[in-house]
Amino acid sequence: MKALLLLLVLAADPLVGASDVDPYRVLGVSRRASQAEIKKAYKQLAREWHPDKNKDPKAEDMFIKISKSYEILSNEERRANYDQYGQMEENQRPHQPHQGFHSFHSSFHFDESFFHFSRSGRDFADSKYMLHFAQFNSEVLPDSYQRPYLIKITSEWCFTCIHMEPVWKETVQELEALGVGIGVVDIGYERRLANQLGAHRTPSILGLINGKVTFFHYAVVREHLRQFVESLLPQRQVEKVMDSSYRQFLDRWPEENKPSVLMFDRRAETPLLFKLAAFAYKDYVRFGYVDQGLTETTEVQRRFSVNTLAPTMLLFKENAEKPADVIQARAMKRPIVDEFISNNRFLQVPRLVNQKLFDELCPVKQFHRRRKYCVLLITSEDDAFTSGNSAFRSFAASNTKEVLRFAYVYQHQQKPLCDTLLQDRNTILPQVVILERRSAAGKVVYKEVMGGWNGSEEDQRLLQEELELLQKEPAFLSLEVTLPELNNELAAVSSAACSETALFTSIYQTPSLQTVVTGTVPPLGTLRVKCPAQGHDGSNWDLNLGLLVHRTIGCVLSCSRPPKKNFVEVTELTDITYISNLVRLKPGHINVVLVLSNAAKQALLKKFAKEVFSFSGTQTLHYSFLNVDKHQRWMDSLLELSPEAILAEQPGEEDDDEGGADDYRRDYTGHVLALNGHKKYFCLFKPVFTGEEAESSRSSDEDGGARSRSRSRSRSSSRSRSTTIQIHHKLDRLSLWMERLMEGTLPRHYVPSWPGLDKITPEG
Repeated sequence: MKALLLLLVLAADPLVGASDVDPYRVLGVSRRASQAEIKKAYKQLAREWHPDKNKDPKAEDMFIKISKSYEILSNEERRANYDQYGQMEENQRPHQPHQGFHSFHSSFHFDESFFHFSRSGRDFADSKYMLHFAQFNSEVLPDSYQRPYLIKITSEWCFTCIHMEPVWKETVQELEALGVGIGVVDIGYERRLANQLGAHRTPSILGLINGKVTFFHYAVVREHLRQFVESLLPQRQVEKVMDSSYRQFLDRWPEENKPSVLMFDRRAETPLLFKLAAFAYKDYVRFGYVDQGLTETTEVQRRFSVNTLAPTMLLFKENAEKPADVIQARAMKRPIVDEFISNNRFLQVPRLVNQKLFDELCPVKQFHRRRKYCVLLITSEDDAFTSGNSAFRSFAASNTKEVLRFAYVYQHQQKPLCDTLLQDRNTILPQVVILERRSAAGKVVYKEVMGGWNGSEEDQRLLQEELELLQKEPAFLSLEVTLPELNNELAAVSSAACSETALFTSIYQTPSLQTVVTGTVPPLGTLRVKCPAQGHDGSNWDLNLGLLVHRTIGCVLSCSRPPKKNFVEVTELTDITYISNLVRLKPGHINVVLVLSNAAKQALLKKFAKEVFSFSGTQTLHYSFLNVDKHQRWMDSLLELSPEAILAEQPGEEDDDEGGADDYRRDYTGHVLALNGHKKYFCLFKPVFTGEEAESSRSSDEDGGARSRSRSRSRSSSRSRSTTIQIHHKLDRLSLWMERLMEGTLPRHYVPSWPGLDKITPEG
């Protein structure tokens, strides 16, 4: 009956303004309702009208109004503002007239006559930027490592969003032309994506770069948004170059293995266009900026005869005396810059330092006309080889045919590759090999150039004859072999730094647990739990658990490679990791913490990995475990700060505790906490029963209802009868709970502050 009444009230005019909707009537509570009553009403209505569960055509509109009403009444300041002035929007000032012009952040105006629009008439300009959950994770998130994104969070019922449209359109038009990605998320349709971004309010604007989300908190004006995007970029991506430093900048190409770009302009600050280009091509090119207005840059301008009338870009390769390419334009456009850098992103003779560079420089043959031959010099960095290496670069500079690609490797850095190509282990370096790649699996055809290479005129003549013969007769490459993957030399520094923590290693193995423990401080642990891979028959393979203990968090991050989606990293929550993993957790990020005991550790961790594996690709979710044998007091303190969580945790438990509060110790094994450190709230997963009633039990956060006293007593009795085989059933419905966490429909228990984790619970 209540649902019908609400439907009649709210559906009377679907285009009514937010200020005409009474949040008390929407939630069906009185004006004197407590926060607990408001929250209870919201949870009931949200569950009833959630679009995924209610197929009524008007369910989505109802759900948005219910959410908006709860957003107002759950905040005491907004609620007081509404009670006094009848206003729904926090940006609306007291005694502001409801007709004419409304201000938004005191920056621009909007005529309210525009409110008369069709509900389905979303701004056409926004439609091409609309983001969806799958598209965001498969396209936008990876692309954020090449360019920043500016994303607007909006909805069809957000009238304040309309106020910002003129500024948003102007900003989008400017920034998109510079190479900034643009996105729009409709929170009404893409609530799962909004939750992943940590956006729960409209309007919101956020930036995305390198997979990290940053919220915009300033007045919505064009210059502020531009500065916000600029602040997202790494500060030292572009080096300031003066007369005293340009030689050192250009001469670092051998160590960096990259071309260098110098941009000349009369602006004091590096143009945003150039910063964005530097971020996009950071893996290929080094960037420097010369301010032509400074007297300290006159020498470098005169040295390269730079015109001061228009911005100029010079690109240098191995020759620091003369640029390999130049562009100059009064209005430098991003497509021009992209083409300029893309065509020159490799040195004339780059050093192969990883597989990615090898794949791009010497691609696999696809068609006869697109074949590429790789002329590879196997050499060393010793001084005795310097003249031969230099002669090889000079030879490559005189052979600029597109079909030929020149490169070199250091034999001691890429030993597996060199041993495969040089069948005769007694071959004297340097040695030139001509090869053509035939498959991505490493298959190549090749030929060694006889006589080695020392850079003499005779060596150059013989190599030239070989190359001419190759283009006439492709079958000239008679040897065939499968190359191993190249070593990643760029990862050597971070790996060496981390290897110090593994000087003393002991390995032991049990039937279900294989552990590698380094001889360093053990409190900071990271678990890599391999997730079950399914065979062709659908059966699950056994799980293996590896424990890596590192000295510092920085080492954990730098040593870890991008996940290959066959394991879940779980960090132990201790007094050392507590601050970084919870208290200072980034806005929008959530730490999912499994509570376990020493006895149940193996079984619960394996089950935990299986349940959360499908969510492990989400950038904003982190996984930890808390040992309740050590930190029982912390769990007690946390639940005491949120009385609602205690009531939901053990309904009727007070009556069962006949031994007194001092003798009672609550069992938290199998609980899971979703901790939002920034907003100071947590969601709680209560484990499924084990023992007699394991099959009929349910998680209370999943069904939202309180359990009866008899079932609570049954759980207490079943604890003592739980076995290692049964204990993992406590997490049977965790994946469903995780889905609701991503949807944002789980109850949230707020705390004034996080309790400390510095005390260890004594045993006994």
